[in-house]
Amino acid sequence: MKGMFPLVREAVAGVMKPSELRWIGASHFEVDEWGALNEWLQEAAAAQPVCGEASALVNLNDFAPRPPRIVARGEVLSTGKYRFCLHPTPHLPHGWDATMLFEEVRQTLFCSDLFHQNGNVSALIESDIVERSRQALLEFEASPLMAYMPYTANTKRLLDELAALKPKTMAVMHGSSFAGDCEHALQDLAVVMREIYGEPE
Repeated sequence: MKGMFPLVREAVAGVMKPSELRWIGASHFEVDEWGALNEWLQEAAAAQPVCGEASALVNLNDFAPRPPRIVARGEVLSTGKYRFCLHPTPHLPHGWDATMLFEEVRQTLFCSDLFHQNGNVSALIESDIVERSRQALLEFEASPLMAYMPYTANTKRLLDELAALKPKTMAVMHGSSFAGDCEHALQDLAVVMREIYGEPE
């Protein structure tokens, strides 16, 4: 979020010079994903937003002070050491413009809000991620955040496509990342979402 920019900048500075950032990307357009984008672009003169086609058309072309690098479905963005392949996932977790990145070298899926977990959790786990996510989604159903991730006619297909990538690690935005049987966890998440939200009409 925008108010967290100084804290995040400080954390990034522990890894690299923020001014040397080259690419800035996010799954979908919300304030906790893109809210501080323009501050990052001021910080890093050579940085460029990177996103899918839908996000550019409906959001970033108007929001960002310089044009984004649009990555097409299945296109690979190489940063030198790593290769990021873009997978459009409309309305998964939410937003028409949603995408996910699969880093092909280390086989890491940057899975945005999937497998959301509540509370103060460890950085990485190797089990129970589906049950933790189920609990969080059930808690959301009793709160203003109900229907946090819609279960649409495309949800299972999209989760199966991500599972077919056979990631070794899933980088989770809200909660512990996961190193384990990612393929089956993604397939099991489709079952959990259908159980909680019901079949799409």
